[in-house]
Amino acid sequence: MKRWYSPDGVRFGCQEGCAFCCRGEPGVVNVEKRERARIAAHLGLEEEEFRRRYCRRIGVGAWSLLEHPNGDCVFITPENLCSIYAVRPRQCRTYPFWRNTLASRATWEREGRECPGIGQGKLHTPADIAAYLRGEGDPS
Repeated sequence: MKRWYSPDGVRFGCQEGCAFCCRGEPGVVNVEKRERARIAAHLGLEEEEFRRRYCRRIGVGAWSLLEHPNGDCVFITPENLCSIYAVRPRQCRTYPFWRNTLASRATWEREGRECPGIGQGKLHTPADIAAYLRGEGDPS
């Protein structure tokens, strides 16, 4: 992926109560085995019970969080807060620093028209962004 952003990086700061990335069109939120175990423990459930209540199979050994019929994540509260924020999956932690969102300035700006945190808040350096792309760290 060719880097289009400045040597300083890009600004992003999650806007509490926004929930843009957690609402709307149906999608897939991958939940890996250790993430399922961490979320299950947070909820006081066994991992199998967590899967049964809150996940759907999306492939061999692959699971996604359930969504409400309108596409909203099952863990979004009426106040637009994440009820598992402290243990949310990597995919959620690293948004919007995903390869497809960072593919070009145009894709980043398009996402920014929907996500009010893009262009706001903390400056994320190229090193930070590389770590997020590896699934490390938390940009919020």
